[in-house]
Amino acid sequence: MRNIISVERLKKRFTQNNLVIVDVRFQLMDADAGRKAYLQGHIPGAVYMDLNRDLSGKAGKHGGNHPLPDWDLFANKLGKLGISNDTTVVVYDQGNDMFAPRFWWLLDYLGHEKVYILDGGLDRWVAEGGELTTEVPNLQPTIFRKNKKEDRYVDVEEVKEKIGSPETTIIDARARARYLGDEEPMYARAGHIPGAVNYFWEGVLREDGSWKNEEQLQEHFSGLDKDAEIIVSCGSGVSACPNILALDNAGFKNVKLYPGSFSDWISYEKNEVAIGEEDE
Repeated sequence: MRNIISVERLKKRFTQNNLVIVDVRFQLMDADAGRKAYLQGHIPGAVYMDLNRDLSGKAGKHGGNHPLPDWDLFANKLGKLGISNDTTVVVYDQGNDMFAPRFWWLLDYLGHEKVYILDGGLDRWVAEGGELTTEVPNLQPTIFRKNKKEDRYVDVEEVKEKIGSPETTIIDARARARYLGDEEPMYARAGHIPGAVNYFWEGVLREDGSWKNEEQLQEHFSGLDKDAEIIVSCGSGVSACPNILALDNAGFKNVKLYPGSFSDWISYEKNEVAIGEEDE
């Protein structure tokens, strides 16, 4: 599958000059856990980027819990880490989690074509004999130039306009219990955006936790219209990203992120929230 790299392939690329490895491990319930884990041991040469500090902007009343970063600031951070538009970038989580796809989506939106997610993350790296280090690298700063793909995300007003449209499908990537409104551990309201259908993001992974191939992803998303606009949401625009990567690989051409997602949707008191299954 495109944009997924195996441990074996990464090991072979270690001698490649123009390569930057990025560690984005994170825990939603413990914001410092990822950075601490990085300092305790990471893939040699890897730099760390934090979901809250680097991959998101500052949360406000609206916009969701993980709004998109300021693009100039984000591009500047990439350059300081040695990432140019020609750099091969490999990003990893602890396993196959949601944070590496979030990083992939940000770079893809800015026009970077060579970003790969390490299949199995650090866990697979260690299981296959990869070494760890505590050394923090000093990479040569460079310049990253933005080349935005402007039509890759939507805001709350666009979502409102598209609800009920036969030409648009809204996906909710959260666990089914949260989608149905049976439980909500993070937000003040439970349920989902009216009309949204549930495709839990972990469904793009095989039983062993590895990424499904293109044929398996096409089967997984077979209930969706490839000609339709697909808007992908979740809680705050993070776990939606594995679905976006998977949909891209399954051949869907018009896939967009709702960055604010459910946490932005419910920040507007007048927005309705649906509970339970959607009527067919």
